[in-house]
Parts: sequence; C-alpha cells; structure tokens
Amino acid sequence: MGVEVGAQVARSRAMAVLRVRSRALAVALLPAAVAVVLLAGGVMGRLTGASWDTARWMVSAVALLVLLLAGVFAAVVVRASPAVSPTVPLAERSAPDLYRLVRDLAERLGVPAPSAIALTPDCDSWLEDRTHPAHRISGDQGRSAAAAAAAGAPVLVIGSPFLWWMRVAELRAVLAPVVAGTGPSANPDIAAARRFVRGLDAAVAVAAGPGQRPVRAVALSVVGRPARLLLRLCRTHASEMERGVAAAASERAQAVDYGLRIVAQEQVGLAYAGWDRLLTRVALPAWRMGRWPSRLDAGVVSALTELSRRDRLAEGFASRLGERPACDLLEEPGAVDEAASLLAARLFHGGPAETGPDWSPVDWQQYPEEVVDRKWRTEAARLHRVLDSMGVRRSAHETGPTLDRIMTHLASESCEPLAAGVTAEMAREEAAAPTPPRGPGTGTGAGDGLWDTGMVPLFPLQPPRTGRELLADHVTAMVCCAAIDTAGAAPGLDWLDGPALLVGGERRTDLGNPVLSLVEEGDPEPLRAWLHSLGVRAEKPVRLV
Repeated sequence: MGVEVGAQVARSRAMAVLRVRSRALAVALLPAAVAVVLLAGGVMGRLTGASWDTARWMVSAVALLVLLLAGVFAAVVVRASPAVSPTVPLAERSAPDLYRLVRDLAERLGVPAPSAIALTPDCDSWLEDRTHPAHRISGDQGRSAAAAAAAGAPVLVIGSPFLWWMRVAELRAVLAPVVAGTGPSANPDIAAARRFVRGLDAAVAVAAGPGQRPVRAVALSVVGRPARLLLRLCRTHASEMERGVAAAASERAQAVDYGLRIVAQEQVGLAYAGWDRLLTRVALPAWRMGRWPSRLDAGVVSALTELSRRDRLAEGFASRLGERPACDLLEEPGAVDEAASLLAARLFHGGPAETGPDWSPVDWQQYPEEVVDRKWRTEAARLHRVLDSMGVRRSAHETGPTLDRIMTHLASESCEPLAAGVTAEMAREEAAAPTPPRGPGTGTGAGDGLWDTGMVPLFPLQPPRTGRELLADHVTAMVCCAAIDTAGAAPGLDWLDGPALLVGGERRTDLGNPVLSLVEEGDPEPLRAWLHSLGVRAEKPVRLV
C-alpha cells in the first residue's frame, strides 16, 4: 500500500467516523426541529386546535430534555481527559541534539515535526496526541507543546532503553516510520476523528469510574450508554483509519535509512529481551525490598553486552559499542536515566513517585551488598521463623540459626508443611506492609517536572510461584548466607540472572540441582558434597537481618 493509497484510506475512514458524529448530532437535534415546525405552524395559524397545542407542549418538552442530555453528554466528552501514557518528558534544553535529529528527520520525510519528546521505560516508540484541553502542560516543554498543539502535532514517545543501547544512526532509522506518522495527524479530518474517538473513550471511562455521588452517577450513566454505542459504531472505521495512517507512514519512511532500519530492528528485539531480563531478574528483587535501581537504562547496556558475550548469535553486536550511543544526544543522561528508572518502578511494581525512607535508590556498585545480601538474609530469617512456628527445635550444640538445622529437617520430614508455612508467612508480610502512595509526583534530576500526570497502570512481572519454588529460593538463600559467613564467598550481580554467589570472584551456577534434591526428594547428600567442596560449615550460625 503506497503513501497516497494509505492516506486515502485513512481520510475515507476518518470521514466515516465524522459521519457517525454528524448522525448523532442530527438525532439529538431532531426533536428540537420538530418542535420548531410545530411552533411555527401555530404562529402562522395553520396547526391549531387542542390536539396540536398538546403536541407542541409535549414535543417541546421532549426537545428540551434531549437538548439538556445532549449538552451534558457533550460537556463530559469535552471535559473528560483521555488516557495519557506515563512518561518522562524531555524539554528541548535537556536534549537539543535529540530534538535536532527528530526535526531533521521530519524535514527529510516532508512531515510536521512532533510537538515535544518524551521517554517511556519500555521498548517501544509511538506518537501520542496531547492536545486535549484537559491535559495539563507545564514548563518550557509546555510552552513549546502548546504552540505546536495548534497545528495538531503529537508528542513523540521514545523507549528509553533504545537511547542507551542503540547507536545514533540506528535510532534515527527506527524513529523514521514513527515520525512519518505526523503527516496524517496534520489532516483536519483525521485529527477531528481522533479527537472524537478519544473523547468518547474518556467519557466511557469517566462514566464507569467508581465512587461517584448518586446524582453524578445518574448523570454519568446517561452519558455512558450513548458513548459506548457511538464507540461501537466507530470502532471498525477508527481501526481501519489507523491502519491506513500506519501504512502511509511506513511507506513514506522507506526512502530514509531503509537498509539500516533492517539492522536496527534486530537491535529492537535484542533490547526487548535484555530489558525484560533486567526487570524480572535484577530490578524486581530490589523493588520488593523498597529499593529501586537508579540506572536501569545503563544496566540494559551491561545486560546486552553480557548476552552478546554468551550468545554466539550476538557476537557481532559488541562491535557496535564503539559507535556513538544515542544517549549522547541528552545533556544529562544520568538524570534522565534516574527519572525513567523511577517511572519503571511505578509502572511495573507500583512503588511511590518519590524517594522516601522505605523507597530509596541504589547504584549498581551497591547492589550486591544492599540488595543481594539483604535479600538472602531476609529469606533465611523467614525460613527460620517458620521452623520456630512449627515447633522445630534447635539441637543442643546450636547457638544460632544454622543451615544444618534446615537440612536435617528437610531430610527427615515432608517438603510440603514447610513450603506452606513459607508461603503463608510471605502472604502475612505482604498484607501487613503499608500500601505506598501511587499518585503523580515530581521526579529527581533533570528539572522541568519529570512526570506527566495521569493514572499509572501496574503490570505483574512474574507469575505466582509455587510453594516448593519459594522454599527452594529460601533454602538457596540460606546456603548463600552460610557460604558468605563461613567460606569467604561474596554476593554478586549477574546482569542477566540477577543475584549471584561469587566464590573466588567467579559465579557459581551449580547450586540449583543440590538444593532441588534436598527440597523435592529429601536427599541432603548432593548439597553436603557441594558445601564440602567449598569449605562451607553448615553447623556454624549465620548472621540474619
């Protein structure tokens, strides 16, 4: 589908959406039109008599009621704020080179430049219209965005991992089809159709919102039904319009860095894989204990470099690191990375918007000591508390919590009561933990109000773990604590797998099977042999939190 064909499809579907709007307006005005005809007939002396007088009053009353409801509906659609993706906005003074790159790209494509640039802590990029009057915009970015909003230019949202992993030329190639989408956005019909659909969507969300006062709830229920009906009538046209816009933008971008874009798309897939591993294996353990890694985007570079080292399919990617990274286009990349990292914690874990006593940043250099070691000792302490609650006594020679106590119990008793106890203890701790505030706030670092307002969606990063999986994690934590306290091992960080046990500076990856033999089969011998090979003293007490 060529540029003209895609644009024609988008325009025709936009007109179809606007026809739905026009028909809805005609239906709302129809009773008023009938009332005007009846009133004019009475004034001219043609429609006279008691029956016509009754009809005039009844139709006029219906017309007034319909106009009132239509006015309420229009007010809600206009005032309701469409959903806005939580992002880290970038003022032009914070990233002049990036703005220059995007403007040059728009000029080459022959389309309007985006009104502003924002970052999202995800591996995706898109255009987002924020011209709705309910969207609050502040600072220098607000003034530039407001000026461009008159022309309908959307905001360019860029995935922050792309800036750190991709090279400048690769980023330009990836953004070309996205920026090309500003061309159709400047079309008045497409812009009007999008505003209508977004307004309906926002009205439906407002009408369905919980906790409304009775009078307001009744009024909004009147709005919700027609808004949902109109959305159903517009859905097919709107989706075909967006497909036409995407096809036109993709075709227009073919002439810009096409060969490089194929290579850059490989980097998009690689960045997504590394970002997912970094969040689930590295960031999540820190978030769960009230710490948030403050350099996630820099961490994804380390994770992907490690992946390149391990995977023969990715060997060629390491040579790219000598080229200029796209984060060089930012004036303060560290501050932007910190803001994006805090937003990632809000989106994927639900942490508060600001740093506090129970929610503080952690640097990568501090991660092994402040996250890994603390995580292991917390889990080991939980395991011993569950044993105490089950009435499992220590032997006479034990003066503190030992690994030997756990191994002896698992070797002589079933994996199930202890696993259930650990699961229940974790549930109690989570229920007792205070719920952090999740409202919008002000980020740290680059100034300029680093947070956009709006509701924050939360996404679970990992499926629930079984009781045996949790028990295996806790036994592993106890083994690591014993290795650190009695054999000179150290906590470490693996960029792809998260917490790691270092012995002699090397990561040990052979602990999983001995622990599973103990937890699932009650066989302690493989683990005892592993401990003996490292010189770990299972009978010695360990330090817990």
